[in-house]
Amino acid sequence: MTDAEELAGRVAEGELRLHELEQHADAEVAAEARRRLLADETDADLEAIGAYTFDAADAAPNVENMVGAAQVPMGVVGPIRVDGAAVSGSKFLPLATTEGALVASVNRGCATIRAAGGATARVLENGMTRAPVFRVDDVGEAAEVAAWVEGNVDALAEAAEATTSHGELTEVTPYVVGDNVFCRFVYDTKDAMGMNMATIATEAACEVLAEETPAELVALSGNLCADKKPAAVNSVEGRGRTVAADVVVPRDVVERYLKTTPEAIAEANTRKNHVGSAKAGSLGFNAHVANTVAAAFLATGQDIAQVVEGANAITTADVRPARAPDDEGTDGRQGDLYASLTIASLEVGTVGGGTKLPTQSEALDVVGVRGGGDPAGANADALAEVICTAALAGELSLLGALASNHLASAHAELGR
Repeated sequence: MTDAEELAGRVAEGELRLHELEQHADAEVAAEARRRLLADETDADLEAIGAYTFDAADAAPNVENMVGAAQVPMGVVGPIRVDGAAVSGSKFLPLATTEGALVASVNRGCATIRAAGGATARVLENGMTRAPVFRVDDVGEAAEVAAWVEGNVDALAEAAEATTSHGELTEVTPYVVGDNVFCRFVYDTKDAMGMNMATIATEAACEVLAEETPAELVALSGNLCADKKPAAVNSVEGRGRTVAADVVVPRDVVERYLKTTPEAIAEANTRKNHVGSAKAGSLGFNAHVANTVAAAFLATGQDIAQVVEGANAITTADVRPARAPDDEGTDGRQGDLYASLTIASLEVGTVGGGTKLPTQSEALDVVGVRGGGDPAGANADALAEVICTAALAGELSLLGALASNHLASAHAELGR
Protein backbone atom coordinates (compact mmCIF):
# COMPACT_ATOMS: atom_id res chain seq x y z
CA MET A 1 0.00 0.00 0.00
CA THR A 2 1.36 3.45 -0.96
CA ASP A 3 1.54 6.34 1.47
CA ALA A 4 -1.29 8.04 -0.45
CA GLU A 5 -3.49 4.96 -0.23
CA GLU A 6 -2.84 4.65 3.48
CA LEU A 7 -3.63 8.31 4.13
CA ALA A 8 -6.82 8.13 2.05
CA GLY A 9 -7.91 5.12 4.06
CA ARG A 10 -7.26 6.85 7.36
CA VAL A 11 -9.39 9.80 6.24
CA ALA A 12 -12.17 7.47 5.11
CA GLU A 13 -12.11 5.75 8.50
CA GLY A 14 -12.34 9.09 10.32
CA GLU A 15 -8.85 8.84 11.82
CA LEU A 16 -7.61 11.91 9.95
CA ARG A 17 -9.23 15.02 8.51
CA LEU A 18 -8.58 16.28 5.01
CA HIS A 19 -6.65 19.32 6.21
CA GLU A 20 -4.34 17.25 8.42
CA LEU A 21 -2.65 15.23 5.66
CA GLU A 22 0.34 17.56 5.25
CA GLN A 23 1.21 16.76 8.88
CA HIS A 24 1.83 13.13 7.85
CA ALA A 25 3.24 13.44 4.32
CA ASP A 26 4.66 15.95 1.88
CA ALA A 27 2.34 18.14 -0.20
CA GLU A 28 2.45 15.93 -3.31
CA VAL A 29 1.48 12.79 -1.42
CA ALA A 30 -1.22 14.64 0.52
CA ALA A 31 -2.78 15.89 -2.74
CA GLU A 32 -2.65 12.39 -4.22
CA ALA A 33 -4.33 10.97 -1.11
CA ARG A 34 -7.19 13.44 -1.45
CA ARG A 35 -7.63 12.51 -5.13
CA ARG A 36 -7.75 8.82 -4.20
CA LEU A 37 -10.34 9.54 -1.53
CA LEU A 38 -12.49 11.57 -3.93
CA ALA A 39 -12.19 8.92 -6.63
CA ASP A 40 -13.35 6.26 -4.19
CA GLU A 41 -16.20 8.39 -2.84
CA THR A 42 -17.49 9.81 -6.13
CA ASP A 43 -16.28 7.47 -8.90
CA ALA A 44 -14.74 10.53 -10.59
CA ASP A 45 -11.64 10.18 -12.76
CA LEU A 46 -9.21 12.82 -11.48
CA GLU A 47 -6.32 12.13 -13.86
CA ALA A 48 -6.49 15.59 -15.49
CA ILE A 49 -6.88 17.38 -12.15
CA GLY A 50 -3.75 15.61 -10.92
CA ALA A 51 -1.69 16.47 -14.01
CA TYR A 52 -0.15 19.77 -12.91
CA THR A 53 3.38 21.03 -13.42
CA PHE A 54 4.15 23.05 -10.30
CA ASP A 55 5.43 21.85 -6.93
CA ALA A 56 2.44 21.26 -4.66
CA ALA A 57 4.36 22.72 -1.73
CA ASP A 58 4.67 26.02 -3.60
CA ALA A 59 0.88 26.28 -3.76
CA ALA A 60 0.45 25.98 0.00
CA PRO A 61 -0.04 29.74 0.51
CA ASN A 62 -2.71 29.80 -2.21
CA VAL A 63 -5.02 26.86 -1.46
CA GLU A 64 -6.05 24.43 1.25
CA ASN A 65 -6.95 20.73 0.87
CA MET A 66 -5.19 20.73 -2.49
CA VAL A 67 -6.16 17.95 -4.90
CA GLY A 68 -4.62 19.30 -8.10
CA ALA A 69 -5.12 22.16 -10.49
CA ALA A 70 -7.80 23.59 -12.77
CA GLN A 71 -6.41 24.00 -16.25
CA VAL A 72 -7.98 26.84 -18.25
CA PRO A 73 -7.10 27.37 -21.93
CA MET A 74 -4.92 30.44 -22.42
CA GLY A 75 -4.68 32.61 -25.49
CA VAL A 76 -2.84 35.84 -26.17
CA VAL A 77 -3.82 39.20 -27.64
CA GLY A 78 -1.66 41.86 -29.15
CA PRO A 79 0.65 43.38 -29.75
CA ILE A 80 -1.24 46.37 -28.49
CA ARG A 81 0.39 49.80 -28.51
CA VAL A 82 0.14 51.62 -25.19
CA ASP A 83 1.38 55.10 -24.39
CA GLY A 84 1.22 54.94 -20.61
CA ALA A 85 2.95 56.51 -17.65
CA ALA A 86 4.30 53.13 -16.51
CA VAL A 87 4.47 51.30 -19.84
CA SER A 88 5.25 52.46 -23.35
CA GLY A 89 5.34 50.48 -26.57
CA SER A 90 3.77 47.28 -27.84
CA LYS A 91 2.71 44.59 -25.39
CA PHE A 92 1.13 41.16 -25.51
CA LEU A 93 -1.42 40.12 -22.87
CA PRO A 94 -2.24 36.48 -22.05
CA LEU A 95 -5.94 35.77 -21.46
CA ALA A 96 -7.20 32.57 -19.83
CA THR A 97 -10.81 31.77 -20.67
CA THR A 98 -13.30 29.09 -21.67
CA GLU A 99 -15.44 31.54 -23.66
CA GLY A 100 -14.96 30.97 -27.35
CA ALA A 101 -14.56 34.11 -29.51
CA LEU A 102 -13.40 36.28 -26.58
CA VAL A 103 -9.70 36.26 -27.46
CA ALA A 104 -10.50 36.75 -31.15
CA SER A 105 -12.74 39.70 -30.34
CA VAL A 106 -10.24 41.44 -28.06
CA ASN A 107 -7.50 40.79 -30.60
CA ARG A 108 -9.57 42.50 -33.31
CA GLY A 109 -9.85 45.51 -31.04
CA CYS A 110 -6.09 45.42 -30.45
CA ALA A 111 -5.52 45.45 -34.21
CA THR A 112 -7.89 48.41 -34.50
CA ILE A 113 -6.00 50.36 -31.82
CA ARG A 114 -2.69 49.42 -33.43
CA ALA A 115 -3.87 50.71 -36.81
CA ALA A 116 -5.00 53.93 -35.10
CA GLY A 117 -1.48 54.53 -33.79
CA GLY A 118 -1.98 53.24 -30.25
CA ALA A 119 -3.92 54.15 -27.13
CA THR A 120 -3.09 56.41 -24.22
CA ALA A 121 -3.41 54.96 -20.70
CA ARG A 122 -2.88 56.33 -17.21
CA VAL A 123 -3.30 55.15 -13.63
CA LEU A 124 -5.22 58.04 -12.10
CA GLU A 125 -5.39 56.90 -8.47
CA ASN A 126 -3.95 54.08 -6.38
CA GLY A 127 -5.31 52.95 -3.01
CA MET A 128 -6.25 49.61 -1.48
CA THR A 129 -8.90 49.96 1.21
CA ARG A 130 -10.04 48.29 4.39
CA ALA A 131 -12.96 49.70 6.40
CA PRO A 132 -13.56 48.39 9.93
CA VAL A 133 -16.80 49.12 11.80
CA PHE A 134 -16.88 50.28 15.42
CA ARG A 135 -19.66 50.41 18.01
CA VAL A 136 -20.34 53.56 20.06
CA ASP A 137 -23.10 54.57 22.49
CA ASP A 138 -24.75 57.33 20.47
CA VAL A 139 -24.25 59.81 17.66
CA GLY A 140 -22.55 62.27 20.00
CA GLU A 141 -19.90 59.69 20.78
CA ALA A 142 -19.74 58.78 17.10
CA ALA A 143 -18.98 62.40 16.19
CA GLU A 144 -16.28 62.46 18.87
CA VAL A 145 -14.63 59.36 17.40
CA ALA A 146 -14.86 60.68 13.85
CA ALA A 147 -13.22 63.95 14.88
CA TRP A 148 -10.43 62.06 16.65
CA VAL A 149 -9.76 59.99 13.54
CA GLU A 150 -9.59 63.06 11.31
CA GLY A 151 -7.13 64.71 13.69
CA ASN A 152 -4.88 61.71 14.29
CA VAL A 153 -4.19 60.15 10.91
CA ASP A 154 -0.44 60.35 11.61
CA ALA A 155 -0.78 58.23 14.75
CA LEU A 156 -2.87 55.67 12.88
CA ALA A 157 -0.34 55.65 10.04
CA GLU A 158 2.53 55.03 12.45
CA ALA A 159 0.80 51.96 13.88
CA ALA A 160 -0.31 50.66 10.49
CA GLU A 161 3.00 51.11 8.71
CA ALA A 162 4.90 49.36 11.52
CA THR A 163 3.39 46.10 10.22
CA THR A 164 4.79 46.39 6.68
CA SER A 165 7.99 47.40 4.97
CA HIS A 166 6.18 48.53 1.81
CA GLY A 167 2.64 49.77 2.46
CA GLU A 168 1.83 53.41 3.21
CA LEU A 169 -1.38 54.68 4.78
CA THR A 170 -2.46 57.65 2.66
CA GLU A 171 -5.83 58.56 4.19
CA VAL A 172 -8.53 57.56 6.66
CA THR A 173 -12.13 58.72 6.24
CA PRO A 174 -14.71 58.20 9.01
CA TYR A 175 -18.39 57.61 8.23
CA VAL A 176 -21.11 57.75 10.91
CA VAL A 177 -24.36 55.76 10.72
CA GLY A 178 -26.19 56.07 14.06
CA ASP A 179 -24.15 54.23 16.67
CA ASN A 180 -21.80 52.85 13.99
CA VAL A 181 -18.50 54.43 12.97
CA PHE A 182 -16.85 53.12 9.81
CA CYS A 183 -13.28 54.14 9.02
CA ARG A 184 -12.16 53.64 5.42
CA PHE A 185 -8.38 53.19 5.44
CA VAL A 186 -6.59 53.72 2.11
CA TYR A 187 -3.10 52.34 1.42
CA ASP A 188 -0.49 52.59 -1.29
CA THR A 189 0.55 48.92 -1.49
CA LYS A 190 3.13 49.41 -4.28
CA ASP A 191 3.39 46.32 -6.54
CA ALA A 192 1.25 44.09 -4.31
CA MET A 193 -2.51 43.94 -4.75
CA GLY A 194 -2.28 44.48 -1.02
CA MET A 195 -5.48 43.14 0.53
CA ASN A 196 -3.66 41.12 3.19
CA MET A 197 -1.24 43.96 3.80
CA ALA A 198 -4.10 46.41 4.30
CA THR A 199 -5.94 44.04 6.64
CA ILE A 200 -2.95 43.44 8.92
CA ALA A 201 -2.01 47.12 8.97
CA THR A 202 -5.58 48.20 9.71
CA GLU A 203 -5.82 45.79 12.64
CA ALA A 204 -2.83 47.50 14.25
CA ALA A 205 -4.35 50.94 13.66
CA CYS A 206 -7.66 49.80 15.14
CA GLU A 207 -5.92 48.91 18.40
CA VAL A 208 -4.73 52.51 18.70
CA LEU A 209 -8.16 53.89 17.83
CA ALA A 210 -9.87 51.68 20.41
CA GLU A 211 -7.37 52.69 23.10
CA GLU A 212 -7.75 56.42 22.46
CA THR A 213 -11.52 56.68 21.91
CA PRO A 214 -14.76 55.14 23.25
CA ALA A 215 -15.15 53.11 20.04
CA GLU A 216 -15.22 49.30 20.24
CA LEU A 217 -14.20 47.28 17.21
CA VAL A 218 -16.99 45.03 15.92
CA ALA A 219 -15.52 43.78 12.64
CA LEU A 220 -12.22 44.44 10.92
CA SER A 221 -14.13 44.62 7.63
CA GLY A 222 -17.37 46.55 7.76
CA ASN A 223 -18.14 46.25 4.01
CA LEU A 224 -17.49 49.93 3.32
CA CYS A 225 -14.17 48.80 1.81
CA ALA A 226 -15.92 47.36 -0.34
CA ASP A 227 -14.22 44.09 -1.24
CA LYS A 228 -15.61 41.65 -3.84
CA LYS A 229 -19.05 43.25 -3.92
CA PRO A 230 -20.67 45.77 -6.29
CA ALA A 231 -20.46 49.12 -4.51
CA ALA A 232 -21.01 52.74 -5.45
CA VAL A 233 -18.23 53.84 -3.08
CA ASN A 234 -15.71 52.10 -5.32
CA SER A 235 -17.23 53.73 -8.40
CA VAL A 236 -16.74 57.16 -6.86
CA GLU A 237 -13.68 56.82 -4.62
CA GLY A 238 -11.89 53.99 -6.41
CA ARG A 239 -10.16 50.93 -5.00
CA GLY A 240 -6.87 49.45 -6.12
CA ARG A 241 -5.99 51.23 -9.36
CA THR A 242 -8.31 53.73 -11.02
CA VAL A 243 -7.09 53.51 -14.59
CA ALA A 244 -8.21 54.96 -17.92
CA ALA A 245 -7.35 54.40 -21.58
CA ASP A 246 -8.49 56.19 -24.73
CA VAL A 247 -7.91 56.25 -28.45
CA VAL A 248 -8.90 58.23 -31.53
CA VAL A 249 -9.67 55.81 -34.36
CA PRO A 250 -9.73 57.34 -37.85
CA ARG A 251 -12.94 56.77 -39.79
CA ASP A 252 -11.26 54.61 -42.41
CA VAL A 253 -9.79 52.37 -39.69
CA VAL A 254 -13.23 51.98 -38.09
CA GLU A 255 -14.70 51.01 -41.45
CA ARG A 256 -11.88 48.61 -42.35
CA TYR A 257 -11.44 46.82 -39.01
CA LEU A 258 -14.84 47.13 -37.33
CA LYS A 259 -17.01 47.10 -40.47
CA THR A 260 -19.12 50.03 -39.34
CA THR A 261 -18.97 53.81 -38.78
CA PRO A 262 -17.97 56.02 -35.86
CA GLU A 263 -21.56 57.30 -35.67
CA ALA A 264 -22.98 53.78 -35.35
CA ILE A 265 -20.54 52.84 -32.60
CA ALA A 266 -21.21 56.06 -30.69
CA GLU A 267 -24.97 55.50 -30.90
CA ALA A 268 -24.70 51.85 -29.83
CA ASN A 269 -22.55 52.86 -26.88
CA THR A 270 -25.00 55.55 -25.75
CA ARG A 271 -28.12 53.46 -26.10
CA LYS A 272 -26.63 50.19 -24.79
CA ASN A 273 -23.88 51.09 -22.31
CA HIS A 274 -25.37 54.31 -20.94
CA VAL A 275 -29.16 54.27 -21.30
CA GLY A 276 -29.50 50.51 -20.97
CA SER A 277 -27.17 50.34 -17.99
CA ALA A 278 -28.94 53.24 -16.28
CA LYS A 279 -32.32 51.57 -16.76
CA ALA A 280 -30.88 48.35 -15.30
CA GLY A 281 -29.44 50.20 -12.31
CA SER A 282 -26.00 48.91 -13.22
CA LEU A 283 -22.77 50.14 -11.63
CA GLY A 284 -20.90 49.20 -14.79
CA PHE A 285 -21.68 51.31 -17.86
CA ASN A 286 -19.80 49.15 -20.34
CA ALA A 287 -20.26 46.32 -22.82
CA HIS A 288 -18.20 43.46 -21.39
CA VAL A 289 -15.16 44.74 -19.49
CA ALA A 290 -15.47 41.84 -17.03
CA ASN A 291 -14.60 39.43 -19.85
CA THR A 292 -11.13 40.86 -20.43
CA VAL A 293 -10.48 41.57 -16.76
CA ALA A 294 -11.42 38.05 -15.65
CA ALA A 295 -9.34 36.40 -18.38
CA ALA A 296 -6.32 38.59 -17.56
CA PHE A 297 -6.77 37.92 -13.83
CA LEU A 298 -6.80 34.15 -14.36
CA ALA A 299 -3.73 34.30 -16.57
CA THR A 300 -1.63 36.57 -14.33
CA GLY A 301 -2.51 35.26 -10.87
CA GLN A 302 -4.85 37.97 -9.60
CA ASP A 303 -7.68 37.40 -7.10
CA ILE A 304 -10.38 36.37 -9.54
CA ALA A 305 -13.24 37.34 -7.21
CA GLN A 306 -12.15 40.96 -7.55
CA VAL A 307 -13.43 41.00 -11.12
CA VAL A 308 -16.55 42.32 -9.36
CA GLU A 309 -14.74 45.60 -8.78
CA GLY A 310 -12.81 45.33 -12.06
CA ALA A 311 -16.08 45.47 -14.00
CA ASN A 312 -16.84 48.81 -12.34
CA ALA A 313 -16.15 50.73 -15.54
CA ILE A 314 -17.54 53.34 -17.92
CA THR A 315 -17.06 53.27 -21.68
CA THR A 316 -17.52 56.45 -23.71
CA ALA A 317 -17.64 56.93 -27.46
CA ASP A 318 -18.29 59.97 -29.62
CA VAL A 319 -17.48 61.37 -33.03
CA ARG A 320 -14.77 64.01 -33.26
CA PRO A 321 -14.11 66.31 -36.22
CA ALA A 322 -11.26 64.95 -38.33
CA ARG A 323 -8.15 67.09 -37.97
CA ALA A 324 -6.07 68.36 -40.85
CA PRO A 325 -2.45 67.11 -40.98
CA ASP A 326 -1.16 70.56 -40.00
CA ASP A 327 -3.57 70.55 -37.02
CA GLU A 328 -4.89 73.99 -38.03
CA GLY A 329 -8.46 72.85 -38.39
CA THR A 330 -10.66 70.18 -39.86
CA ASP A 331 -9.71 68.67 -43.20
CA GLY A 332 -13.24 68.39 -44.53
CA ARG A 333 -13.62 64.67 -43.88
CA GLN A 334 -16.34 63.20 -41.74
CA GLY A 335 -15.40 62.72 -38.10
CA ASP A 336 -13.27 60.06 -36.42
CA LEU A 337 -14.16 57.88 -33.43
CA TYR A 338 -13.03 58.80 -29.94
CA ALA A 339 -13.40 55.99 -27.39
CA SER A 340 -12.37 55.69 -23.76
CA LEU A 341 -12.59 53.24 -20.90
CA THR A 342 -12.23 54.19 -17.24
CA ILE A 343 -12.05 51.38 -14.68
CA ALA A 344 -12.67 52.76 -11.20
CA SER A 345 -11.38 49.84 -9.14
CA LEU A 346 -8.91 47.51 -10.85
CA GLU A 347 -7.12 45.52 -8.16
CA VAL A 348 -3.90 44.06 -9.50
CA GLY A 349 -0.46 43.12 -8.26
CA THR A 350 2.77 41.71 -9.66
CA VAL A 351 4.10 40.30 -6.38
CA GLY A 352 2.51 38.00 -3.82
CA GLY A 353 -0.55 35.78 -3.97
CA GLY A 354 -1.11 33.83 -7.15
CA THR A 355 1.50 35.82 -9.09
CA LYS A 356 4.19 33.50 -7.68
CA LEU A 357 2.78 30.34 -9.29
CA PRO A 358 4.77 29.16 -12.35
CA THR A 359 2.08 29.58 -15.02
CA GLN A 360 1.07 32.99 -13.74
CA SER A 361 4.69 34.11 -13.37
CA GLU A 362 5.30 33.20 -17.00
CA ALA A 363 2.23 35.17 -18.06
CA LEU A 364 3.51 38.21 -16.17
CA ASP A 365 6.85 37.75 -17.94
CA VAL A 366 5.00 37.97 -21.27
CA VAL A 367 3.73 41.40 -20.23
CA GLY A 368 7.16 42.22 -18.77
CA VAL A 369 5.94 43.06 -15.29
CA ARG A 370 6.77 40.13 -13.02
CA GLY A 371 7.98 41.04 -9.52
CA GLY A 372 8.61 44.42 -7.98
CA GLY A 373 8.95 47.47 -10.16
CA ASP A 374 11.45 50.31 -10.14
CA PRO A 375 10.21 52.53 -8.63
CA ALA A 376 8.03 50.41 -6.37
CA GLY A 377 4.54 50.17 -7.80
CA ALA A 378 5.61 50.69 -11.40
CA ASN A 379 5.00 47.09 -12.48
CA ALA A 380 1.48 46.95 -11.04
CA ASP A 381 0.74 50.31 -12.66
CA ALA A 382 1.99 48.96 -16.00
CA LEU A 383 -0.15 45.84 -15.70
CA ALA A 384 -3.19 48.00 -14.94
CA GLU A 385 -2.52 50.16 -18.01
CA VAL A 386 -2.15 47.12 -20.29
CA ILE A 387 -5.29 45.40 -18.97
CA CYS A 388 -7.33 48.59 -19.31
CA THR A 389 -6.14 49.12 -22.88
CA ALA A 390 -6.95 45.51 -23.78
CA ALA A 391 -10.39 45.90 -22.20
CA LEU A 392 -10.90 49.04 -24.30
CA ALA A 393 -10.00 46.93 -27.33
CA GLY A 394 -12.66 44.44 -26.27
CA GLU A 395 -15.21 47.23 -25.97
CA LEU A 396 -14.42 48.53 -29.45
CA SER A 397 -14.70 45.09 -30.97
CA LEU A 398 -18.02 44.21 -29.34
CA LEU A 399 -19.53 47.61 -30.05
CA GLY A 400 -18.43 47.23 -33.66
CA ALA A 401 -20.03 43.79 -33.86
CA LEU A 402 -23.27 45.10 -32.39
CA ALA A 403 -23.33 48.22 -34.56
CA SER A 404 -22.82 46.13 -37.71
CA ASN A 405 -25.15 43.32 -36.59
CA HIS A 406 -22.27 40.83 -36.79
CA LEU A 407 -22.32 39.53 -33.19
CA ALA A 408 -24.29 36.35 -33.80
CA SER A 409 -22.59 35.58 -37.11
CA ALA A 410 -19.13 35.99 -35.56
CA HIS A 411 -19.95 33.46 -32.85
CA ALA A 412 -21.48 31.12 -35.41
CA GLU A 413 -18.43 31.39 -37.68
CA LEU A 414 -16.11 30.47 -34.79
CA GLY A 415 -18.34 27.56 -33.87
CA ARG A 416 -19.34 28.84 -30.44
